Amino acid sequence: MSLVKLSIKGISYSQTQNGAYALILNEVDGERKLPIVIGAFEAQSIAIALEKEIKPPRPLTHDLFKNFADRFDIVVKQVIIHKLVDGVFYSSIICERDKIEEIIDARTSDAIALALRFNAPIFTYKNILDKAGIYLKSNLGETNKDSQEIDDVLSNPDTFGQEVAESNQSGRTYSKHSLQELNDLLAQAVEHEDYEKAAKIRDEISKRE
Repeated sequence: MSLVKLSIKGISYSQTQNGAYALILNEVDGERKLPIVIGAFEAQSIAIALEKEIKPPRPLTHDLFKNFADRFDIVVKQVIIHKLVDGVFYSSIICERDKIEEIIDARTSDAIALALRFNAPIFTYKNILDKAGIYLKSNLGETNKDSQEIDDVLSNPDTFGQEVAESNQSGRTYSKHSLQELNDLLAQAVEHEDYEKAAKIRDEISKRE
């Protein structure tokens, strides 16, 4: 079976399903997207890795794993989403130490959070993409259209992995704050280790820059 390389297109929050996040993976040499429902903690960890400007004062769980692996010369070479059963994706982390390769089973959200920290490529098999891949008409930046399309995807859990979030979403927006206020709020959120809030504030700042 041939492998297909994927990139991370972004993370979308469902406006209709409380606490549900969709991680959108993009086919590198094509137009199909692979949406995977992930939990709030994993969404936060992936967002932190994507947002280089947000630096946690203390390591998150995935950062700790990266520090541990570095200390013992363990390298994550790649992540493979290798199976889709009953709407759940199964992934493997391909590691190497002392030229000995090991394969470790992992949840897809954890595997991708680690792949980002190790700059490791992400792959899936063509038959999985054929089964679960979709075409999104809009870009993640086109908020209204995209939110509706993501909600349509999230409402059909049989077509993608289910790692459903259990946390609540406050729904707070920051459009009325000044840029200085946003930067102050961002600093406070990072200081209090509220990275989900920090990511939302960072998104609002990015819109204005």
